[in-house]
Order: sequence, then C-alpha cells, then structure tokens
Amino acid sequence: MLSSKQILLLEDDLVDVMTIKRGIAQLGINNECVVKSNGEEGLEYLEACNELPGIIFLDINMPKMNGIEFLKQIKTNAKWAQIPVVVLTTSKDQQDKEDTFQLGIAGYMIKPVDYDEFKQMLDAIMQYWKLSEHPY
Repeated sequence: MLSSKQILLLEDDLVDVMTIKRGIAQLGINNECVVKSNGEEGLEYLEACNELPGIIFLDINMPKMNGIEFLKQIKTNAKWAQIPVVVLTTSKDQQDKEDTFQLGIAGYMIKPVDYDEFKQMLDAIMQYWKLSEHPY
C-alpha cells in the first residue's frame, strides 16, 4: 500500500471496527483508517474525497447497500475500479466468494475469531500491499 494513502474500512459491526483499528495500530501502520458502515456511505466518501484510498477493506453483510452491491458500483467507475479491495467477512458462502472474485477483488479473508490470528491476517495483507505496485 502506498504509505500516505488512507485505508477505507466498510464495516457495520463496531466490535470488528475496533478489532481492525486496534490491529492496524499495534502493527505500527500509520495510515488513516476511514470507517463507513455500509456501501452507500462508502460511495459517498469516494465521491467526496480528493485522494483515493490505497486499499478498501470490505464486509459483505451490511445494511442499506451490502458489499457485493458496493463492488458492482465501484467497478463501473474507471477511477474507483483500480482501488484494491480485500473482503473481510464471516461469510464462508461459496457464492459470495465467486461473486466477489468475479467483481475483481484482490482477496477474500474470513475474519478469525481469535485476535492474534486476526492481527496476523491483517499483517499479511498489509505487508503484501506495502510491496505491491499500484497504478495510481
């Protein structure tokens, strides 16, 4: 991930938001983490922001506009389509996996219940994106 870019977290569960933010902080990741609780808020944020986030962490099961609906919207916008999206979800549903990968996600991660495992997963994602080249 580009070091100055924000992380956009679309998550409606406050416990998961706190867990992700805590893990990011404990891993020494200094990127600002912007939290929105559904896809509609995520789209509004993207429309209003001056600089696109470096990565989007996306939950699937959210009110108003779920993660799959959000993905369908951003992938139709040439500017937003290039933002890497990693799904962080509790859904083990095969159809959710197929649908999100068809929409061009960068990864699909099942949220671990154990905090240390959750932190290791976040670390692996962030290490990958630190090394990854980006088109913008």
